[in-house]
Amino acid sequence: MRFAPVFVLAALAAGLFAAPAASAATLPACQHFYPGPIPDRPVTGGHGPGTLVGAVDVSNRLPAPGSVSGGLGSDGKVTFTFARVAGAKAYRAFRNGQALQWISDWGQPTLTVTDASPCQNANYQLYAMTAEDNSPGSLGRISTAYRLDGANRLAGYRIPAGTTLNYRVTSYNDVAQTALGYQAGPGFCAVDARIIPWGTRFSVPGYGECYAADIGSWIKDDIVDVWLPGGQADAWGIQRLTLTVR
Repeated sequence: MRFAPVFVLAALAAGLFAAPAASAATLPACQHFYPGPIPDRPVTGGHGPGTLVGAVDVSNRLPAPGSVSGGLGSDGKVTFTFARVAGAKAYRAFRNGQALQWISDWGQPTLTVTDASPCQNANYQLYAMTAEDNSPGSLGRISTAYRLDGANRLAGYRIPAGTTLNYRVTSYNDVAQTALGYQAGPGFCAVDARIIPWGTRFSVPGYGECYAADIGSWIKDDIVDVWLPGGQADAWGIQRLTLTVR
């Protein structure tokens, strides 16, 4: 039997040899937020509203937080900081469209987000708020997505403009806040935020322009849900279409 040298044993006892750093490649796959069964949704066909929907305008909202810096630590957590936004009272952080953290702005020197259970290729996003009531009008613009890169650091991520996606497209007509928090209406779409980050803009043949700002229990993998009023949502049916990212 071979024994470790005395200095190695001493170093281990003193905690001088840290455990191997966590790696983004070894993180578990990101799961869809809805664990229940999702029925098969075959293509049925349908038709659009006749008049194409224009692009959603969010330019009057607070700008998205920037200067995002951080990554995956040896403790297995993703931790990052971001810059304060003038006029903001609070911030929300999301992972794949799921609320991750609420941060009140009371003048602290550093605004920090921590994800204790990260997963592979997660999309981290933020917005600032003019009030802490989460009302649709108080919510700022959603940031670009940030993903872990090969060096375990967060880097900006977006689907390149011009990318085409062959998806099944369904429709909904709920009159409420989207999961992001904006008021649902024409031009808003629900996506699987593991794949299409919020804030992504894409065109949908027969519908018009889409702004990803919602999620849904049955909106998984290659399905997106476009918003249409009343019976127009039913008339849309389920169509397989080629979407183009803007």
